[in-house]
Amino acid sequence: MFDWENMRHFLAVARIGTFSGAARSLKVDHATVSRRLSALEDEMKTRLVERLPRSCKLTQAGQRVFELAQEMEENAYAIERFLDVSLSPLSGKVSLSAPPVLVASFLVKHLADFRIAHPGVQLSVSGEPRQISLSRREADIALRLIRPTEATTVVRKLGRMSFDLYASKDYPHLHNPAAWEFIVYDAGFADRPQQAWLMNVARGRPVACEIGDITGHLAAAQAGAGVAGLPCFVADTDPNLRRVAHDGERFARDIWMAVHRDLRRLPQVQTVMNFLLKIITENAAFTTSA
Repeated sequence: MFDWENMRHFLAVARIGTFSGAARSLKVDHATVSRRLSALEDEMKTRLVERLPRSCKLTQAGQRVFELAQEMEENAYAIERFLDVSLSPLSGKVSLSAPPVLVASFLVKHLADFRIAHPGVQLSVSGEPRQISLSRREADIALRLIRPTEATTVVRKLGRMSFDLYASKDYPHLHNPAAWEFIVYDAGFADRPQQAWLMNVARGRPVACEIGDITGHLAAAQAGAGVAGLPCFVADTDPNLRRVAHDGERFARDIWMAVHRDLRRLPQVQTVMNFLLKIITENAAFTTSA
């Protein structure tokens, strides 16, 4: 038999396609991934991965092992979820993945109230822009701005996050739209709906800078670097920012909550889901249409 830890590292390489990416996802170093993969190949006496200069490619045997290993992984997680549901009282840890802007500017403000109301539940919150897998237990619950599509998840729309254009009150071109320069996303986020909206509103006007996350957009706008498309629930409360009128359409993203179907009745998971439902649906900033 093979070591499951070795197989887990192989799965990460197979999914991501690089040793460095697999290492980041597993929170280990590059050498550990390489060592684990080599050990698995030695155990199986089969080459699973072709090491290329900048990536990895599965061999024919590696592709088949990858398919079978994914089924094993799903069954292992299913057993884990079954035991959680069968044995767990209203206590324990619940992991929540959410967009960084929701974590930093909204969720953290409610954590004290949650802790007072539910002292037995430890909430572990991770701010992640990427789509995570609930089937692989990368989180118990996910909040996302794109509707999750995993077949094993139960999804509910909680509200809408409105965006508009903002600039520092000291921005020199604040009242001269023809001279606006825009803060946009870098090439790695070219497919984001916010980017398409921003570029459509800009209509050929200059780009001041490219930044890969919304927190950076906020800081750059506060510093007077240009005009940014920001979530209204964040920017409207900043006394140093001004919402600027423009001819283009406003923009909004739906806020979705997802949970694996096997975990949705787990008491502590239900508690966190009800908490999220309450704080989002009762906040006017997330019920106003764009």
